[in-house]
Amino acid sequence: MFRLGDGCTMSAKKDGMANIGGFLCTNDDLLAQQEKDMLILTEGYPTYGGLAGRELEAIAVGVQEALEEDYLRYRIASTAYLGQHIAEEGVPIVQPPGGLCNLSRRARIPSANSFRTVSGSCSAAELYLEGGVRSVEIGTLMFAGAAQMDLVRLPFAPR
Repeated sequence: MFRLGDGCTMSAKKDGMANIGGFLCTNDDLLAQQEKDMLILTEGYPTYGGLAGRELEAIAVGVQEALEEDYLRYRIASTAYLGQHIAEEGVPIVQPPGGLCNLSRRARIPSANSFRTVSGSCSAAELYLEGGVRSVEIGTLMFAGAAQMDLVRLPFAPR
């Protein structure tokens, strides 16, 4: 699959079942050098990215475990279960749920025994205030005029 793309990113928190880290890959040598130069200024050298050895080891183990078929079936089923229940409560989500559930920008959020319609950034704040659920608005707040969709992302990282 990677041969078909120009690059990829991976969050070790979700996909690698680690506490921190991830990676960024590209097949463009010039872009890779620019990324390495920026990495040195912001995170550390490309060989470790500012991560401790124990974190690098946790990522290596987590990536291997995340590729196990039983785990992948469990993750997909868990995310689908969450998405189904959110949708049943009237919150419009991108269907079908995958590794992440995405709520629409104008989400209907339960509040004080009723529903109210709020923007994507307000939806993320309401989810945290009402239920302690951390999410992020992915759309106009994050990308301004370059946004093609306006969603609230619920990262799903079962442990």
